Amino acid sequence: MSQNDIMYVKKDLSPSVQRTGFILLAIGVVFGIVNFLVDFQQAILSYLLVYVFLVSISVGSLFLVALEYITGAEWSTPLRRVVEFFAGLIPWLIILVIPLLLNIRNIFEWAHPDVVANDKILQAKSAYLNPAFFTIRSVLSVFIWTLFYYLLTNNSRKQDDNKDQRLTKKNIIISAIFIPVFAITITMTSIDWMMSLEPHWFSTIFGVYFFAGSVLAGLSVTTLAVVLLKEKNLLHPAMIDDHYFSLGALLFAFINFWAYIAFSQFLLIWYANLPEETGWFMMRGNGGWMVMSMILIVVHFVVPYAVLLSQPAKKDPRKLKFSAIWILAAHLLDCYWLVMPSVRAEAGIASLLLQFAFPVAAVGLAIVVFAQKTKKYNLVPIGDPKLQKGLNFRL
Repeated sequence: MSQNDIMYVKKDLSPSVQRTGFILLAIGVVFGIVNFLVDFQQAILSYLLVYVFLVSISVGSLFLVALEYITGAEWSTPLRRVVEFFAGLIPWLIILVIPLLLNIRNIFEWAHPDVVANDKILQAKSAYLNPAFFTIRSVLSVFIWTLFYYLLTNNSRKQDDNKDQRLTKKNIIISAIFIPVFAITITMTSIDWMMSLEPHWFSTIFGVYFFAGSVLAGLSVTTLAVVLLKEKNLLHPAMIDDHYFSLGALLFAFINFWAYIAFSQFLLIWYANLPEETGWFMMRGNGGWMVMSMILIVVHFVVPYAVLLSQPAKKDPRKLKFSAIWILAAHLLDCYWLVMPSVRAEAGIASLLLQFAFPVAAVGLAIVVFAQKTKKYNLVPIGDPKLQKGLNFRL
């Protein structure tokens, strides 16, 4: 038995955590059903943006797991199991995507044959944008993510018992295969579920935009959970505040990357001034949507940039918790901004407030899944050969 095994003692989360998750999930489901009964069209679109939000958190987390393996990062090893637990939302996507697939015609303009028959652009895109191929792509993407999730996490958990270092090498190979697959599937998902809401629009950078938001979402939930768990002494006792720094630095880096990609997309479309590209931004530049666009810049970039700018802030637990929650809320607002202008004429802030049922359910589901994982598995990958070096990490 290694010294790390002796120092780390598995502890369960407080029962109140899982209870809170179930309560939030129940409230979200009940009010979500009410929303479907009151305004089905609005409800299915709100459900869509929360589905995309959960995709970004779960698949973004799995990307971070794979990234650690292929880069050989050591500082993140003591924290990796937390990321794996959030990636545990991926199998749930198989169930969550079903209501959307059953309502393709209620969501997308291109799913109506009569509309396509009178639109040359949609006819040219019909080989890709058609309900059958769309469903195949969506289901295949979720199953691919689920497969890689189980391959990576099962090897990681086996290592807790057998300490077999060959499992790390296997996960490096699996991660190297996953990264390009991730790039393709996350791009298809963003194009299919969001960009095709306006099928006449063209953008070659939209997939990268959603990738930036997904990694930010995965980093944010990880940062929030790590800080909270460390405060409750549920992680390895050898961890110190220096381990927070890289999380803060990555949050800061991807905040800048997201802003860079967002501005690049806008600048190139504005400069080219092509009708097939500008319409998407013109919709978001009128009335209430213009106000929301300006708010998004401040909320998603200016505020977290200012909070995380200094070096001390990147390892300050209070600022990291604030930043993580703030960025997650900003990312949800970003998903709303990506989805709703395509199908609603007005911004409708009140409508946004009325649709909190689905975000509440998403938060509850994430808490429940995470709590269940902590009951079954260690919060620290005690069998990983890089663990000791990760615990020794110092600035």
